[in-house]
Amino acid sequence: MPFVAPVLRVNKKQRHQLATLIRRQNAPAAEVLRARIILGLAAGASYQQLSGRLGSSSATISLWRKRFEEDGVAGLRSRHLGSEASVLTPELRAKVIRRALDRPTDGSTHWSCRKLAAAMKLGKSLVHRVLQEADLKPHQLERYMASPDPDFETKAADIIGLYMNPPQHAAVFCVDEKTAIQALDRLDPVLPLSPGRAERHGFEYFRHGTLSLYAALNTATGAVTGKTTARHTSPDFVAFLEELVAACPGDQAIHVILDNLSAHKTKLVAEFLAANPRVQLHYTPTYSSWLNQVEIWFSKIERDLIARGVFTSVNDLARQIARYIRQYAKRAKPIRWQYTDLRRRYTA
Repeated sequence: MPFVAPVLRVNKKQRHQLATLIRRQNAPAAEVLRARIILGLAAGASYQQLSGRLGSSSATISLWRKRFEEDGVAGLRSRHLGSEASVLTPELRAKVIRRALDRPTDGSTHWSCRKLAAAMKLGKSLVHRVLQEADLKPHQLERYMASPDPDFETKAADIIGLYMNPPQHAAVFCVDEKTAIQALDRLDPVLPLSPGRAERHGFEYFRHGTLSLYAALNTATGAVTGKTTARHTSPDFVAFLEELVAACPGDQAIHVILDNLSAHKTKLVAEFLAANPRVQLHYTPTYSSWLNQVEIWFSKIERDLIARGVFTSVNDLARQIARYIRQYAKRAKPIRWQYTDLRRRYTA
């Protein structure tokens, strides 16, 4: 009577990895055979059935079952013993690249050159050369965010149209709020910049409080209108819009680009729009605040003032922000976007 081992448990992720290995054109034949063994055991096949179907002995099937149970899919790789390889052959290059595309088996999330070299018993310089030639960078991570907005293209085209070809005689503003700006005061003296030494701040600080900054960037001139508030509520937002409208000529159409914050879509905002028909709001698509040019200015004031600023009170923070905005107005220029990396193609 043939030996019938318990059905091998293979999870969904492992099944996908095994199926991918089998389909891979440049996969070693030995590893493809081992993947077929594991999938066969997971399907309930006996050792005798697999021996007849795949031409492998029961001992071989048992060996790779044990390796899989111990190390998962990574356990199906051959374990090479011997000295480090010193000659880079096409076969060795392919092995390094294929291993680099898989995750490490020690629980870490990515390879380093030294870790990959140790795992493959190769020299670090050789592995580094292969990764560099293949433009593989396991140590780097890039994040992306795809907008789920079904009307992404329509909304994005509307906003880009306001930048590229704004309505004649109309004002176009990019509006948003930078919230929870902290008024941080240093407990130790600030040691100024000197030759051979960077400016130094003490580790300890005192938090005086926070405020929010409303800003409207005029896309035609690059000038910014700003207002600081203790909070960022819908009444505060509407009050800022009223000040913005009051500063424009009475017969000028006003287009405002802003994000989908709940405070921007309240009943109070609807009442403001009803009372000011010359104002039109244009909402950016979901998760697409990068379409709002005022975000570029927020990153600038963060670098120039907020990140390294020393503020003795919330009022001092508000004064320094107002001063920065006044000085910025003297050199303001329209923002011009430029797409430089033509290798990248993003789709929404």
